[in-house]
Amino acid sequence: MSAAPVHPKFNRRNFLRAGAAAAGGLFVGFHLPEGSLLEAEGTTHKLNAWVHVGTNNNVTLYIHKCEMGQGTVTSLSMLLAEELECDWSKIRPAFPGVDRAYGQQMVVGSQSIRGSYNSLRQAGAQARTMLVQAAAQKWGVDAAQCRAENSFVINNASNARVSFGDVAEDASKLPVPTRVALKDASQFQIIGKPRKRLDTPSKSNGSAKFGLDARVPGMSFAVVSRCAVFGGKVAKFDATAAKAVPGVKNVVEIPSGIAVIADNTWNAMQGRKALNVTWDEGPRATISSASMRAEWKARAENPGAVARNDGDAPGAIASASRKLEAVYEVPYLAHAPMEPLNCTASVTADSCEVWVSSQGQTGDQQAAMRITGLPAGKVIINSLYMGGGFGRRARTDYVEEAVHISKTIGAPVQLVWTREDDMQQDAYRPASYTRFWGALDADGWPAALSSRVVCPPFGGGGAISRVAIEGIVDSPYAVPNFHVEYHNGDVAPDQSIVAGIPVSYWRSVGYSQNVFFNEGFMDELAALGKKDPLEMRRRLLAKNPRALAVLEIAATKAGWGKPLPKGHGLGIAVGNNIGSFTAEIAEVSVINGKLRIHRVVCAVDCGQPVNPSGIEQQIQSGIVYGLSAALKGAITIDKGRVQQANFNNYDLLRIDEMPAVEVHIVPSTANPGGIGEASTPPIAGAVANAVFAAAGKRIRRLPIRPEDLA
Repeated sequence: MSAAPVHPKFNRRNFLRAGAAAAGGLFVGFHLPEGSLLEAEGTTHKLNAWVHVGTNNNVTLYIHKCEMGQGTVTSLSMLLAEELECDWSKIRPAFPGVDRAYGQQMVVGSQSIRGSYNSLRQAGAQARTMLVQAAAQKWGVDAAQCRAENSFVINNASNARVSFGDVAEDASKLPVPTRVALKDASQFQIIGKPRKRLDTPSKSNGSAKFGLDARVPGMSFAVVSRCAVFGGKVAKFDATAAKAVPGVKNVVEIPSGIAVIADNTWNAMQGRKALNVTWDEGPRATISSASMRAEWKARAENPGAVARNDGDAPGAIASASRKLEAVYEVPYLAHAPMEPLNCTASVTADSCEVWVSSQGQTGDQQAAMRITGLPAGKVIINSLYMGGGFGRRARTDYVEEAVHISKTIGAPVQLVWTREDDMQQDAYRPASYTRFWGALDADGWPAALSSRVVCPPFGGGGAISRVAIEGIVDSPYAVPNFHVEYHNGDVAPDQSIVAGIPVSYWRSVGYSQNVFFNEGFMDELAALGKKDPLEMRRRLLAKNPRALAVLEIAATKAGWGKPLPKGHGLGIAVGNNIGSFTAEIAEVSVINGKLRIHRVVCAVDCGQPVNPSGIEQQIQSGIVYGLSAALKGAITIDKGRVQQANFNNYDLLRIDEMPAVEVHIVPSTANPGGIGEASTPPIAGAVANAVFAAAGKRIRRLPIRPEDLA
């Protein structure tokens, strides 16, 4: 069985030096695209990943990605192994350090596979070509007479064979070929075949190292007292009682609050309880969920910035005999990873080293450089496994706190956020309030669709936050008159603060709420026109073959149109995000006002499947995550404070509530799309539409409440 990824502690320069001088064998460096998947022509590609074929036949993939449970290291290793023709059991993925030479090191947007597909395969083919050439030279024959197979090079004429390890040193002396032939998909032996995850053994036996497992000689443990109101600051504090708590070593002020340092985390928490802090709560202390909703409702009465305008939707709606208006809304949501945020830092006068579970190593390094004033070469980031991320660990706030504390006390420290810290100091998936208008043509088919989105902006502002409207502005349905407007839900026209609640990317980002909105309203238009929801979608997706194909598969597998038990209904939703197409059909029952989700059928076209078992796991995971939000999730604000603190009042789907999930993967040879976020957007819409089919109750807000079903 393959070893789990290791976490070597060296930057790029040390890695290359150590590898070339000590490890022996064959090193091949290559480039994996970062940021935009489409890089400008002529871009200088810096090496940011390496393949090492050792003299012991082990193959190490040094990859500057992170593993947070999505199966990335396994799928990336499969891409390499396919073209390298190595023995799968010899693969040893590893995480190198952080260096600017790598480019932007970040795991977001489900880009790991789709951004690495061709580059990793090419790297494998380059290494294979060099190993074959080295073996051919050893035998004194033409390389065309040889082939690679299962970590051996074989002479086709004589059947002589030599292991990769035996020719790795000789191969390292050959030039890296710039042009190599890649396999046709019909030749794949590894890609597209289910593989067990490489990280499962170490996670099962406890040897895998997560952020909370980090230990550094001489380190202390810390927690931070922060203002309950976002943006609030320390007015004054008295640490006398806190310092009297056994085990407490120090109490220091940092930019985000007051840090209590102790000999273990529990004692630090007890010291924080004894701390006496007076807060300047600032202007957000009057904000509430009710006040924000009232402002958004008023804002939605007026035109916003136009994001899309096809045809004349307002005119078509005004003149239509059959038209519809509805409001859809969702609350703020927390990320709620099972492993709370944590970071270990050691800052000295001339160095900074960080051990962290992070989705954004480059941002972490840059934050540490800013705080310490040290250059990049003096700031080492050690990437550890993440116990969930969902977008939260792409932010640097918890890393900054740990670095500030270590710098202040001059010693290593591990900072831990409690579950309550994590829940009440998150950067949330924003709430959204959206008005829809729609109209039908004379035959009852959708002729016009208009929407006005009021939502705090994700990832930057401007007149239009494209992320806040994704899933609506790029609807897959061909409606001839289509209009979308946007209002910034964070700032009022007079520039006063409406929300001021920190927001950030959340699994599937804007699609997470907007596909629910869009699919729900499309179902309403189908009902208004007395059309079958499946037939209406077929018509509107006629020119979108990949979306139509997953719709047809899901409908067939779910048995759309067949009789159901009394009180049961089926609902459809279609998604197209992160380069993948998904269709989900939920079967629910509403009996005596109680909702039960029995079954979810999901068809997905993610391009060329790499690891089908990993795809199935991620589809199931995304559905669970989306169901928790649809049925339970809500972050509410009162007097500027988050009201939820732990899983007792921010509940997750429990095992006895979980429906059966069927995953059907569409065969494809197209370049892969993402998968980690593909199944989250459609599930809420599928369930809501199934509720209408089962009980005639239209769901326009989340989470679904008992009163919505009565």
